[in-house]
Amino acid sequence: MRKTVEDLQREMEAAAEALDFEEARRIRDRINLMRGGADAADAAQADTSGLVRQRPGAMGLGTSRQRPVAPPDWKPPAKPDPMTSKRKRK
Repeated sequence: MRKTVEDLQREMEAAAEALDFEEARRIRDRINLMRGGADAADAAQADTSGLVRQRPGAMGLGTSRQRPVAPPDWKPPAKPDPMTSKRKRK
């Protein structure tokens, strides 16, 4: 029996109500594959366990770079005195 998107939607909602979120995620991924143009049989056999949704705004060059994180108690150092020009070091 070929399941339609509506049937899968009902199954997903039933799984979510039963607190079976892994099954609901699997059915959601099948629905997305079918809406994207995949055949129902292909969507049922597809392995979507490694797929992760991309965060909005995290696309493009340089977005995979890690940013340094300062410790929570760190404070930036004080700015130097601007009146130190033309002084010799001894």
